[in-house]
Parts: sequence; C-alpha cells; structure tokens
Amino acid sequence: MIVPVILAGGSGTRLWPLSRSSYPKQFLRLLNQYSLLQNTILRLKNLDLPFVAPIIICGEEHRFIVAEQLREINIHEADIILEPFGRNTAPAITLAALHTQKKYQQKDIRLFVLSADHEIQNHSAFKSSIELAYEHLNITPIVVFGIKPTYPETGYGYIKYSSSLDSKTIYHVDSFVEKPDLKTAEEYLRADQYAWNSGMFMFDLFAFLKLIGQFANEVKKSCLNAYDKAKADLDFIRISIDDFKQCPNISIDYALIEKVDDLLMVQLDAGWSDIGSWSALWDIQEKDINQNVIQGDVIQLLSQNNLVYAQDKLVSLLGVENLIIVETKDALLIANKTHMQHVKDIVQILKNNQRSEVLVHHEAFRPWGKYECIDVGSRYQVKRITVNKGEKLSLQLHHHRAEHWIVVKGTAKVRKGENTFLLSENESTYISIGEIHSLENPGCISLELIEIQTGSYLSEDDIQRFEDLYGRIQ
Repeated sequence: MIVPVILAGGSGTRLWPLSRSSYPKQFLRLLNQYSLLQNTILRLKNLDLPFVAPIIICGEEHRFIVAEQLREINIHEADIILEPFGRNTAPAITLAALHTQKKYQQKDIRLFVLSADHEIQNHSAFKSSIELAYEHLNITPIVVFGIKPTYPETGYGYIKYSSSLDSKTIYHVDSFVEKPDLKTAEEYLRADQYAWNSGMFMFDLFAFLKLIGQFANEVKKSCLNAYDKAKADLDFIRISIDDFKQCPNISIDYALIEKVDDLLMVQLDAGWSDIGSWSALWDIQEKDINQNVIQGDVIQLLSQNNLVYAQDKLVSLLGVENLIIVETKDALLIANKTHMQHVKDIVQILKNNQRSEVLVHHEAFRPWGKYECIDVGSRYQVKRITVNKGEKLSLQLHHHRAEHWIVVKGTAKVRKGENTFLLSENESTYISIGEIHSLENPGCISLELIEIQTGSYLSEDDIQRFEDLYGRIQ
C-alpha cells in the first residue's frame, strides 16, 4: 500500500502576477483545464499502482481552495491536514506520517512524498520509477528521486551518486549538494554523477518515524503533541497551534535525509519540471511556428520566442522576441526571459510597499463557493458570487455597508430579517445596513449573482455572524 503525501504549501512568487499569496501557483490552471494540484492527483490515480487516498498538507488560508479543487475532480476520500503556519517540509511530512500510522494501523505501508506543483510528461517512465523505488525499500529506509540534469541549473540542490545497483537507474547516494553557482553547475553537468534533487521520495512508514525520532526528535515530539490534539473540522484536520509553534522550522533534507546512511536514488527521466518560473513554463509548453507560447486573446506579428498569458484584455505583439508578458485584471508583467529570476525581487518590492497585488487574487474561495471582485470604487464594490448547490452563507449582518443582489443564474433562497423568499434569474433584492440576512442555493445547479456593495467601509471583516454551517461564528 502506498499513501501519497502531497505538499501543497508555498507561495510561488516567481509566477507573479498570476500567482498570489492567497492563490499560489499550485492552484493555477497553467497547463490544461486542471490546476497543478489536480494534475498531480489525477496523474497518480491513473498510474494503476496500489495508491490509497492522498494526504494533502496545506496552509490554513488555502483550505477551501484545496477542498473545492478535490471536489471538482471527484476526490472525496482525501485527508487535508492544515498547517496554521509554515514550518517547512520536515514537520509537514511528520504530521502526514503520524496520521497514516493512526489511520491504517498496519505494517508494510509506504509513503510517497511529492509536491503539488510539479509537471511530469512521461507517465509510463514515472510509474516505472515509483515501482523501482518501492521494490528497493526492503534494503533501504528511504529512496530519493533525482532528475537527470539537462542544463546547468543554479536554482536546484543536487544529489551526488555512484555505483549503480541491478538497474542503470538506481544508485547509491554519496552526498547532497547545495544550489551551486553557474561554473559549479556546469562542472556537475559534465561529471555525469549529479542529479537535480526533485524533493520527491518514498519511505517505509515505521522506518521513517524511527529515523525522525533519532535525528530530529524535537520535530517528532512537537508534531506528535500537535497531532494528538487535532480536531476534525468539515473536510479538514486541524492540529494544535500552541504545540506546533514549538516545532523547528526545518526542511526534511536537513532534518533527516542528509543524515541517513545507505540511501538509494532513482534517476527519474520522465519530463519533470517544477514550473518554477515563467521561463520554465515556456520550456514545456507547446509552441506555435514562431516558438511563441500563447494563452488568451493575443495577436502577434513578427514576434518569436515569447510567452504571453492574457487573462482579461487583448494583448498585441509586434516585432518583439524573448519576452514574458503576463496580463491580469490588476497587474501587467513584461520581462526579458533571461531576467525571470528577478520576478521575486518585484514581489518583494510590492510586499515592502504593502501592495494588494502581491496578496489578493481576483477570485476568493469560501466553503460555500467563491466570489470574484469585478469593480471597486471609493464607496462601492461589485462582486460576482457563485454558491455551490446545497450550500449556504452564514446568517449575518454588516455595520457599514448595504448590498444589492441580482440573480443571473439559478435560484436563491434569501432570508432578510424575519422574511424568507426565493429569487429567480433577473430578480433582485436589497439588504440595508445592519439588516440580518443569509443566502442559500436550494437548487441543483450553481447559483450565480451580482452583488453591489455600497457604504463607507467595504472590507471583508465588516461581518457579524449569528449562524454558520462551517463553524465560523465570531
């Protein structure tokens, strides 16, 4: 039995402006109709291996995005463990191991750890590598997955390996190497004894719990205390905040893997990419005759080797090359492909200036559905609200704003004061300041409405809840 552990944290700053802290890259639909997280789950599901339901580790602020994306692909048995704040990969994986031990209570359990934001193009080769790692866990507690380098990458850690076993794709690990400078990376490429560290690995559950206690006991101790006090909340597992605060902030590489002897490495040659930048996305995407990658409403003439992502407006190119152009509703990035490593510096400037463009995505997910901000003024705000079938917003009031609702699709069940009534398409109602109200979708299709807010204060914290299906009473 193999339990997939999918790490869905991180901010993906190098894919700004599409990736935001409230909606990072693992939840974006960059390659097809599915997000990177959804592609990761579906890829495993289609491999015909003894996988059980995955464990997803994510941050508190992304819980509803994860739950909704799992629902979209009909994954209903996954366990979602919420981290109240980031403590790096060692605590996240330890929490998953403790949960697996409690849930299954049996021997011969393998955990396969992988990131939510990687792309694998050759699924057959990926399956063979997983099978090879599984077979060799009888002689080593941990198998890491290394990627055969194709160019001198300075943004990855490396694995130095030697002496192949019974296969030309599984080796003994000699050491782990930090991210190199360009000259060193070129030497690694020529030496043919180094692999990119993918961050994926497979381990025997009980061997892992023993080793993490041996080499990083503070991590195991604090995670054990935090997990022992965990509480179920809807689709989520909430751990103890106070106990998790005591956990060291450390990666699994530093905490454990680099300290274990007799590790093996499977060399993965399956079209792997961590999609760590817009340039990396250009590398793996299908290109037109001029080597352009185009998404959205784009016209190009005499232009080549560009990536253009147009989300909201027409983008026209004329006589340009080697550019990354990303257009969203509130931001525009134009950059030379050779300078994409500096996108994170722009993000830092935005953070220093407390700009909302680094934090907020135009879509915000809630347990009942989502909303999208369409327009904002000094005393008004317009949102498109989608309520999933059978879901209900809390019974609430606002102290500083009034709301006007217009139904554009489906049927709304509205409570306003002491009155409850239905609204159909093209019908509307008005909620005055201080009026108790709630909104519900009693139908079989999604409810969509336009909400126009007016008032002196329009922030999301102007809400007083009285009843809530999702336990968010203030």
